[in-house]
Amino acid sequence: EMLKQEGFNVTQATVSRDIKELALIKVTYGEDQYRYSLPTEVTVSEARLRFMLKEFVLNYAASNNILVVRTAPGNANAVASALDNAQWAEILGSVAGDDTILVVARKPEEIPVIIEKLESYLD
Repeated sequence: EMLKQEGFNVTQATVSRDIKELALIKVTYGEDQYRYSLPTEVTVSEARLRFMLKEFVLNYAASNNILVVRTAPGNANAVASALDNAQWAEILGSVAGDDTILVVARKPEEIPVIIEKLESYLD
């Protein structure tokens, strides 16, 4: 109801699904009050990572220590977040736009390892 009062026309199911997808947790706030917060350590399940990669990754190409991953429009941020939270040792970090992710490997020789892992989720 409060979201509707603020001009957001959403259903409870949509809000619940968004809370789950963002991996928010309920924390106490004041006396007998709760609010949602990001967990202190975010991780992604294997099933969720597999779904995100299979569903949204269209193709990829590498150059030196950078892997460029193309996604369906509007999904690069979610896929990049899933990759970052998978905590693959070979990945230094990623930067996402609307449909493109730049994945930075720690070393150029780790790009094939990242590609092998990526392909194992795409099969």
